[in-house]
Amino acid sequence: MQDKMLICKSCAREFEFTANEQQFYAEKGFQHEPQRCRECRQARRAGEGAHGAVTGTTQRQNFEAVCADCGVSTTVPFRPRGDRPVYCRACFTAHAPAPAHV
Repeated sequence: MQDKMLICKSCAREFEFTANEQQFYAEKGFQHEPQRCRECRQARRAGEGAHGAVTGTTQRQNFEAVCADCGVSTTVPFRPRGDRPVYCRACFTAHAPAPAHV
């Protein structure tokens, strides 16, 4: 699989559908490619419409954290407890185990 560029149906911006994401979709049995970029998917889950317009649904709470590897400030959808490391998206991806091939 190779990375693909797709167009977000919410904001019309181009976004990358990586080979790793394609592999994840295949493993989960998803038959369709994503139609929205990461930002629009997160906004939609948080109860916002296109470009941040609130749609009336309950917003998820995000918490500020500092990445245990690179020290960058990030937000996470859970309250960090302090007994386990918290990673930014890039470091989390680097720590994730390789997908098992059957």
